[in-house]
Amino acid sequence: MLSFGWFSPVIYILIYTLRPLVLFPASVLSITGGLSFGPLLGTVYTLAGAAGSAAVAFWTARKLGKNIGKGSAGKGKAIQNQLEKKGFFYVLVLRLIPLFNFDLISYAAGISKVRFSAFILATVIGMTPGVFAFTYLGSSFVDGGFGTLIFAGSLFLIIMLVPLFFKDQVRSALGLNKDNDA
Repeated sequence: MLSFGWFSPVIYILIYTLRPLVLFPASVLSITGGLSFGPLLGTVYTLAGAAGSAAVAFWTARKLGKNIGKGSAGKGKAIQNQLEKKGFFYVLVLRLIPLFNFDLISYAAGISKVRFSAFILATVIGMTPGVFAFTYLGSSFVDGGFGTLIFAGSLFLIIMLVPLFFKDQVRSALGLNKDNDA
């Protein structure tokens, strides 16, 4: 990647942006960003690429799936209305929890009534901790010794696991209680 010189970040961001069209794992590219550019620039470039990636998935779903949500009734219509009113909150919470697939959130938001501005802002804010964890972990393979690697791995686990402790509260806030799933 770095053999492209000053053009390397542009190529990395472009590859990351187009990633959802080929269904390549975002986590692999995020770690690569840390390996290639270090923790700070890796985070910045990965955030740019991931935001572009989310936008590509969102607009792909919006254009190709525009008829999917039209016939919603009952609970489906209620969820659509909630997404229209509280889309930022829903996307932000889903981005903070590592249980939900990154691209699936983007595609679902694209076929829903979430405004793009709320979607992209919540996406960038919500994915920042995870992106930093992935890029810092990637950079620790190159930049640091064993202690740095242990610290980076611990930070990664904390950022990925802490939201799991709040999954029941999140399910409740999003109206996804186990009782309502049937």
